[in-house]
Amino acid sequence: MTDADVIIVGAGPTGLMLAGELRLAGVRPLVFERQPQIRDTPKAGGLSGQILELLRYRGLLERFEAARTGPSPALRLPFGGLHVDFTLLADPPMQLLLLPQPRLERLLDDLACELGAEIRRGEEVVGLSQDDATVTADVRGSDGQYRVTARYLVGCDGAGSPVRVMADVPFPGTTYPEIQRLATVTVPESVTVLDNGDLEVAGVGRIGFGFTPTERGLFAVGSTDPALMGLFTSENESADYDDDEPMTLTELRDSIRRVLGVDLPLGEPTRMTRFTFHARQVERYRHGRVLMAGDAAHLFPAPGVALNAGMIDSVNLGWKLAAAIHGWAPTGLLDTYHDERHLAGERTLLHARAQVALRRGYDPAAEALRELFRELLVDEQPLRRIGALIAGTDIRYPPPGPDHHALTGSFAPDLALRTDQGTTSVAELMHAARPVLLDLADRQDLRETAQHWVHRIDIHTAETSRRPADALLIRPDAHIAWAATIDEPTGSAAPTLREALSHWFGTPLNAS
Repeated sequence: MTDADVIIVGAGPTGLMLAGELRLAGVRPLVFERQPQIRDTPKAGGLSGQILELLRYRGLLERFEAARTGPSPALRLPFGGLHVDFTLLADPPMQLLLLPQPRLERLLDDLACELGAEIRRGEEVVGLSQDDATVTADVRGSDGQYRVTARYLVGCDGAGSPVRVMADVPFPGTTYPEIQRLATVTVPESVTVLDNGDLEVAGVGRIGFGFTPTERGLFAVGSTDPALMGLFTSENESADYDDDEPMTLTELRDSIRRVLGVDLPLGEPTRMTRFTFHARQVERYRHGRVLMAGDAAHLFPAPGVALNAGMIDSVNLGWKLAAAIHGWAPTGLLDTYHDERHLAGERTLLHARAQVALRRGYDPAAEALRELFRELLVDEQPLRRIGALIAGTDIRYPPPGPDHHALTGSFAPDLALRTDQGTTSVAELMHAARPVLLDLADRQDLRETAQHWVHRIDIHTAETSRRPADALLIRPDAHIAWAATIDEPTGSAAPTLREALSHWFGTPLNAS
């Protein structure tokens, strides 16, 4: 008998999201966090991208929006030392929710505990071993050291990931010789924030809104609140900073002086953090019964994407771990976690590395590249393409075979649905985090095929104004596992549906 089904190391957003997903699937997670309490330092300032849609599909977005710290800012987001202006689009491909990381973690902690997850803070995993059936973790707590066992262990323990080190997981990539400092401070009396976002500084003059590259680094200023200034510096440094050591106002002021060459008056800080940029990804997300997620699995040299990627890791992994623990996972299901999330990580690294090239050059060629990029981003198509890249909404997981519908592997659209019981939507059907067969064309042949998996999937018949397919098989992470072509002959789709059900959801109920 194991102490838990899954040991989760790290109670940041990725680990807490995974704990909640596992509880929804009826699995017993045990979460260990070496910090005794949630840290007050807001390393991240909010959520953006695909994870906001996933939270809506879980029925949680309103709860997160209620905890936000301010209205949604205008969608002018940083990208490689430039600003990408999504306000030019009536329906931007990106959304943003201001929610400092401590508040986000408290929300996720509350949700996981409400679902029955056990979280042990001030307890550090200092050793691990695994065999064919279990993982054993050595834990150091206030009362000494002890051992716990589980079927699987997931390292969600951040960039320095002791789990990754203990499991001897390669983490190839690049560390850039930059230190980024990010802060929000109140506006002092000697500074005026102008309507266009520029700063008028007494004794200094005007400092332009947005990014200012210099030979010594990169400075940026921006604000969503007229009483606050958002400040950013990036400079090459050889110093090695301890992430647990808070950044000081003096450190920020000195960095601004080095990069910009002026003494900028600063008010009281409301958020300060520093970070080093890496472009790294583990070679494999799974090593036997040890798996990696979040910053422990990937690091990106661009702000605003890590939380989105890490929490989506958890949603992808949770139902697959549950299938393995409940005993019905088909062969290779758990390995698709690596296949899909490594692909997504490479896609995120693509645009993050491109941002490095855009922001680090200071010669005429680099400025020409930035100017060309600015011109391209005035047009709708490249603006939408960049938005989808940042949001992670362009990810299409590879289908299992050569014959597949164009929707297979993509995120399920939130269709408005009409059923015998009234109106609903795809998002509402996903609240329970269960697989769904959605019949949009009254296909009895498909419903009869799916009945053999009714113990594992929910079957719904509905109408929608513009159906993208006759039927959709939707995984718990809201990605489409299979789709039926519109108006294809009755009976022709049943064999491929059966194959998809077997591939993703195991042996049918009446299998011999």
